[in-house]
Formats: sequence, structure tokens, C-alpha cells
Amino acid sequence: MNTQVQSPLLELLSTAPLLGQAQPAAAAGRVNRTAAPVRTFLAVTSIPVGTNPVGLAFIPNGDLYVTNSGSNNVQTIDTATDTVIGAAIPTGTTPAWLTVAPNGNAYVPNNISNNVTVIDTATSAVLTTIPLSGGPSAAAVIPSGNVYVSRFSASSVQEIDTTTNTAVGAAIPTGSGPVGIAVAPNGKAYVANRNANNVTVIDTATSTVLTTIAVGNGPNFVAIAPNGNAYVANINSSNVTVIDTATDAVVGAAIPVGTNPWGIAVGPDGNAYTANRGANTVSVIDTTTNIVIGAPIPVGSQPIALVVAPNNKVYVTNIASANVSVIQFPPTINAITPNQGPVTGGTVVTITGTNLTGASVDIGGNPATGVTVNATGTQLTATTPPGAAGPADVTVTTPGGSATLAGGFTYVLPVHATSLTATPALSKLFPPHVYFPFLTATLTDQVTGLPVPNQPILFKAGSNVLGIANTDAQGVARVNETLTLSLILLHGGYEVSFAGAVTPTAILSPSSAGAPVVAP
Repeated sequence: MNTQVQSPLLELLSTAPLLGQAQPAAAAGRVNRTAAPVRTFLAVTSIPVGTNPVGLAFIPNGDLYVTNSGSNNVQTIDTATDTVIGAAIPTGTTPAWLTVAPNGNAYVPNNISNNVTVIDTATSAVLTTIPLSGGPSAAAVIPSGNVYVSRFSASSVQEIDTTTNTAVGAAIPTGSGPVGIAVAPNGKAYVANRNANNVTVIDTATSTVLTTIAVGNGPNFVAIAPNGNAYVANINSSNVTVIDTATDAVVGAAIPVGTNPWGIAVGPDGNAYTANRGANTVSVIDTTTNIVIGAPIPVGSQPIALVVAPNNKVYVTNIASANVSVIQFPPTINAITPNQGPVTGGTVVTITGTNLTGASVDIGGNPATGVTVNATGTQLTATTPPGAAGPADVTVTTPGGSATLAGGFTYVLPVHATSLTATPALSKLFPPHVYFPFLTATLTDQVTGLPVPNQPILFKAGSNVLGIANTDAQGVARVNETLTLSLILLHGGYEVSFAGAVTPTAILSPSSAGAPVVAP
């Protein structure tokens, strides 16, 4: 597929080396900051979209807008199903990197038609088109709620008032070929100047330039990490420069990534992700150590931009294969609460971890039911299936892989109270005479109301053991009283007791009873 834009502003989306910038040697002088352990991740799916997709931005309902620079439109991706929904929304010519303002409107810079399309994301309707010369390329929201738009051929940034949808104030000068913009928590905007090999820092409160920072070759995009540092993807030096946004100084050596990183984004887990257009991969950087982790992740042809969802799924536009790759990382399990419940199942448990979106849950090899996952993919609830008494493994499976918490849930038997009833000894006292030769006791499960079979019952008269008998199918145990009548008469009756037991379905609690001598 042709990724070149038919226009005088060819270089915005072109893969050709930038003027005056030689490609660096593959590893010459490069400091290796890649971690030794290698984990392999794969994109779990790809979503077909329009021609030459470039920018990505989440809209308020959680869905995703993608700009198709070759189709001159925006499409909507349902992030619950990872499918395109609705009709394409028309834009100007060569829409590039868009943003969504706090008022819910999307601002789409159209590089060739020199304007910005404004879309109401609630209705997917175009509200207006704002004229803006100079090859608008990328947009970003600033703390006031307004939007900055970089002007690639005009070497400047223009502010747009999102209330009136008009350009406000004078253009803010930058280095040559500004593209990506990111705003730090301190309110400073960092603009990557691709042709100048530097980053312009702007005070968004006053729209004044504070400083310019030299970075790698061909800086194209910027992302801000949770620690406040800015990460700059440098196309031609195939690395990432880290800037301390408090001091505006470069931190350490540049981080080598895949060939020609065009896009960069930081996820809720704090990792940074680069879209390596020359390698058809995504690299992952741990921003706490500034070290690349794992092997590069294969995606589509010429990945150019990416975003990370709140649930940590990564969406990557592939400009040459007309699709969006979706990367979902394997789940992790931190804890399950409660961690025990009855063998009958039915316990509602909460599992915490990461990357849980789309999960199914097995406990002891049996599927749990009613699985629901929160929006960030860090917590799910499920109802336990029946299981055998004892510890059971908990396994969570998602499109990205699976994780198991060995012995994470323990099935316990419920405790059932029991009751014993004893029949009176039917005897004549003087002279002693037995009218019925058996003493009987009946054992009942008070929870189920059913008789309890095959359990031993102890018959005693005082401290004297009269006998032990097992209950039959009706829960009745019998002991012959003929030979022990004198002991029964001496104590005025007898006692029965059940010591308790563990069955496959319940723990039966002890019980006891007594019965007198009755002369019929």
C-alpha cells in the first residue's frame, strides 16, 4: 500500500530520511540499556480501517477515533469488541494526529487542506472546520481546555479556543518541522521539532517559549510518564530521549529502541511504548529504570502511532497495512478475596491483578460464572463453581495469556448441626421386665432435615457403655437392652451421643440426648 501523501508536504508522513540528517549506524556509539530477561508478547488482533491510518485518540465513551490520512476520514473503534462501528466521519485532506478536548469535541489537524476538523464525539457529527495554514500536523489539549496544534511547515504552534472554535493569539514559534506535543503536569508543553533535532518548551499559561532542548535525530512525538519526565521518540537515531520536566534537562543516555520510532505513548502501568515504523514492531520501556523490557512486539506494516487504554491494551496504527494492531499483555493475579468458601460453590470472589480485560476464570479446573471486569482491567468478580474440599488453583485466561494462583482458593465443608433423639426404655421395674428389647436413637442433619446414615452412636448408662451402633438409612441406631437392663434401671434411663464426623459434603457437629425408663 502506498504510504506517500500526494502533496507538497510529502515529508510529514514520508519514510524518506529527513534533509540534512544521515541515518546513524545500527549500533555505533550506542549505549545498551536493554534488560537481559526477554519476554515475548504478540499483538492479539488487528482491526481493518481506512487507508493510511495515523492518529488515535480515545473519546469520552471509551471508544477510539482513528484518522485515515489516505481516506480523509475518521473511524470509530468500539474498544469493547475491537471492531469498527458506525459510518466514517469526513475530514479535510490528510488528517493526522488528533486530540479530544475536555468538552468532548475531537480536533483533527488536516495537513494538506490546512484546516482543523471539529467533531462532536457524542454524535460523530462534524461541527465546523477551522482554517489553519502551515500544514497542521498534531494536536494536544493544554490545561485551560484549549488545544495546541503544531504547524509542520510554518514551524510554529497555534492555540485554538475550544469554546469558540477559533484560533486565538499569535502563533508560537518552534523549531523546524514541529509534530508531536505533550503537556506535563506542571503545565509546560513539549513540542518535538523533527527537522531541528530539538524540543521547544512552552509555558501554556502565557504561550511563551521557555527553552529549547537538543535531543536525538528526527524527534517526532513526545509522551509524559507518571514520574513527570518527557519521553521523546527520535525517528532517525532510533532512540528515545528522556527529559526532566522540572529542570528541562536531558536525563541519562538515549534509550535505544526499534528502527525509526515515530510514535510514543505511556500506559497506566507506567511503561512507555514506541511505534517502530522501520521495524514493524513496538518496544516497551520501563520508565522507572529507563530500560527496554522484553522482545520487540511484532505489529502491522509501518506502525506510526499508538495509544494505551485505561485497561493497558495498546492500539497501534499501521500506516502501510491499513489496520490497527491491538496488544494485550498477559494477566497477573495479585490476590483473591475471600480465599475460601463452601464446596457447594456460590461464593462471590474478587480477584485483583493487571490486564484482566476479557478474562475467564477457572477454580480447581472448573469454570466460574458471572465474571465481570472493571474498566481498568485491574479487578474482576466471579462466582465460584462447586469443588472438592481443599486448596484449588485459580486460573485467569484472557486473549493475552493466562495466569495461575496455585492453591489460591480453598474449598471448605459447611458445618451442619445435628440432633439426636432417644426413645425411652420400655421396662417394668418390679419385677424387672423388658417390654421392648432395643434402645433406639435417631440422628438428623438440622440443616437439611434429613436422617444421617452410617454414623456411630454411643449408648451409655452413667459411665457404663451399653453399646455402639451405626445409624441405618433412616438415621436410626439400635442397641439391645436385655443384658444391660439393670444398669439402665439403676441410672433411671440412658444417654446417647454422636461425636461428630466429616462427610464428603459437610462437617457434622456433635450432639447428644437422653431417655428415661418408661413402664407401659
